[in-house]
Formats: sequence, C-alpha cells, structure tokens
Amino acid sequence: MTTTRRSFTVDTLPGAMSDGAGAQQGMFSRFRSQIIWVFLLLITLVTPASAEERFPPPEFRISYSLPTQQVIKARGELWAAADVLVLAAALVVAAYFVHRKRSRVGVFVLTAFSIAYFGFYREGCVCAVGSIQNVTASLVSGGGLAWWIAAFFALPLITALFAGRLFCAGVCPLGAIQDVMLWRPIQLPRWLESSLGLFPHLYLGVAVLLAATGTEFAICRWDPFVGFFRMSGTLSMLLIGAAFLAGSMFVGRIYCRFICPYSVLLRAFSRFAKWKVHVSPAECTDCRLCEKSCSFGAIKQPARDSDRPAVSREAFRRRTRITLAVGVALLILLPLLGYFTKGALARLDTRVDLALRIQAEDSGRIQGTSEESSAWRKTGETTDVLYARAAAIEYQLGIGGALLGTWMALAITVRLMRQSLPAPVKGYDADTAACLGCARCFDYCPVKRGSNERVLVTTSSASARGSA
Repeated sequence: MTTTRRSFTVDTLPGAMSDGAGAQQGMFSRFRSQIIWVFLLLITLVTPASAEERFPPPEFRISYSLPTQQVIKARGELWAAADVLVLAAALVVAAYFVHRKRSRVGVFVLTAFSIAYFGFYREGCVCAVGSIQNVTASLVSGGGLAWWIAAFFALPLITALFAGRLFCAGVCPLGAIQDVMLWRPIQLPRWLESSLGLFPHLYLGVAVLLAATGTEFAICRWDPFVGFFRMSGTLSMLLIGAAFLAGSMFVGRIYCRFICPYSVLLRAFSRFAKWKVHVSPAECTDCRLCEKSCSFGAIKQPARDSDRPAVSREAFRRRTRITLAVGVALLILLPLLGYFTKGALARLDTRVDLALRIQAEDSGRIQGTSEESSAWRKTGETTDVLYARAAAIEYQLGIGGALLGTWMALAITVRLMRQSLPAPVKGYDADTAACLGCARCFDYCPVKRGSNERVLVTTSSASARGSA
C-alpha cells in the first residue's frame, strides 16, 4: 500500500482553518483570588503536553476491534425501570427526612442505603453525574438516548427545582461515601471556598466539550470512587480515590463542592426551589450554632450594620462599573485562551493520537509499528483522510475551547456580581444553592417546632448562644 507522507503536527493540522479608591481596593482584594485560580486552571490547559509519545488504545471506527474487556453488562428494561423507581423513591424519602421530619438520623440511613445500592450493587453506574456526557453526545450526534439514562439525568434536577439538592443529601453514592468519612471537619476560609468553587464550572465545560466532539467521557474516566464500588481499577485511580476519601475526613465532601460538574446544574436549579431548606423552623435567634455545625460552608451570614460600613450610592455605582469592566475583560481574554487549548485537548482524542503515531512512523521518528497503527494500515485508508479527520477534530476543539472560555468568563462575572452586590439576609440560614441537605444543622438550632408551638430550648443553649 502506498501512502502520502505529509507534515503533521497537533498545532497546525492540514486542512485546519486559521485562526472611590477604597471601594476599588476592597473589591479587588476580594475578587483577585478567584481570578488567579481561573487563570492558573486555564494556563494548565494551555501548557503543551509532554513531548513523550502517548498511545492509549484508540476507539476505532474501522474493522479492527480491541480484545474484549471486562465491562459492566447491560441491564434489561425491567432492571433499568427498577433502578429508576429506586432513584425516585430515594428522592422522595430524602424530601421526607429533610423537609418534613428534619431528621439527621433518617438522612444517614438513606446515605448508607445509597452506598450499598447505587454504589456497590449498581457499581456506580449509571449515575446522574456521568449522564451529562450521554445527554451531550446524544444531543450533538442526534442519536438515541436510553430512557433510564435520561431519567437519571433529569430526576435529581427536577427535584432540585422543587425541593433543593436532595440528591446530594443522601442519594448520590459519590457524595454518600464521602459523607460517612467525615470525622473532624474543618471550615475553609470563604475566599478559598469561593475560589475553588469555580472549578466545577470548568470541569463541566471541559466534559461537555470532550463528549460533544466524541473525544472522551472524562467524568467517567476520572471518577475517583468507581474503583472502590467495583472493587477493581488501576492503581493510580484507586490511590486518587483513597486520597479523596482521606481528605473528606477533614474537608467535607471535597469532590461534591469543588469538582463535581453536576453540582453546577444542581446549584442553578435549586435557586428556584419552591421548598427551600431552612436551618430554623421559625425565626432565627442569631446564635450562630448552625454556622459552626455546617461542614460545607452552606450557611448564609446576615449583613448587619455593625459588620460592614454603609455604602454610598456613588460607591455602589463604582463597584458595579468595576465588576462589569472585569467581566468584559474576561469575555475578551478567556475565549482566546480557550481557543489556544485546542492542541492540548486534541491530544486527548485517540483519533488524533493515532494520526500522530502514523506521522511519527512515516517520518522515521519512531521505528516499527504499534498494534493500533498496524491495524489502521490494513484498512487501506490514506494518510490524507486520517490527517484531515484529525484536523477537523482539532478545529472543533478550538471552537469549543473558545465557547468554554466564554462560559468561564460568564461564571466568574456572575460570581463577582453576587459578591459585590450581595442580597440582604435577615438571619443565619441555609444557602439554597450550596446546601447539601445533610440535616446536620437542624439538631444544633435552639429553636424547635412542636405540633402547635415554638419552643426555645434550655438555658444551656441560651448560654452557649451568649458565648457565641
């Protein structure tokens, strides 16, 4: 077979298209940490991958097929329907324990059940978090989507729209396994928590981009807990999962709060919840016991006149102008940075990786062939077709990277707006978007509701409130 040799690099592929002073200081000191974190994350994407050749097994669309690997067997329609019914029932039970009974014990029992059923029995699949990729791939390709996968994706979001993040309360196996590990929680500084909270937006954007282009299902590949649920997996992923569980002993639900891409959707939907989670069943007494009991930074602090100086109308306008100016700058800069990540993202695609291997073999930089390159050569496809396909993939990733940059710019701007223009809060209460519905704070609140009356607890609680 005769092939046409052509110069090929990931960065330039054949066929690719060319391409008041006090108020200001306070604002920048508040927001610079978020901006620095996002730039570091984007720089990580832009940084070229190692020059060492990487050749993971490609997903061939040709006659060659890889040896059979051990995967989860497909379940029949009846079992799929049973899984959906169990998920729906678990969400209803979570709503009962959180909103009706206000019971931490009930939520903990549900947590143990979810670990056993959705975790070890169902081996962590299909999960609502990973279903993001299935839904994305189906929408882009126009292909079919199994109804039970659509149900796993939609049911937690619908529940969040009515009753908050009950899926996180004790139904999600990823969050449940972290929750039972919590031992001696420490509370992170709010600026650090807010900064790290931007990463799920980046992870969601990258996962959607890779799934839309058929590059990879990144969420499933980098799931840190599925190895424990399946009692198998690579040593590296088991070590990563163990590190997350060890960290969850002190920092509550690291993955849920600072990595999980599905949490971005849950936060957005729960903001419009009809039945919101409230720490106190009646009027807040400002004892701050709930704030100290929350391990997830999900308690909103009321804005008191003594806590912050009054902001003049001119200072308010100045702060708004600065926030908008930062947002406009990010909308210009981040899409450009996102576009130039196409080379790094392309290296994740096995089809591009195959083209790189073929180019390296034809140029003599690598002697011999691999199993994958040998299989491709037997198909009779020319390098022109191979390189053109790789170029098209890189171009798509470039456009997607620009959209990813736009997404991140909007996410940062919205967060800056919320911090610079905070909504008034009357008392200490759960942040609807951040609250995981764990029910821990209920038992710490000194206000309890009986059948027809409100009862203030004990003198010891009052003295504790005074000391706080």
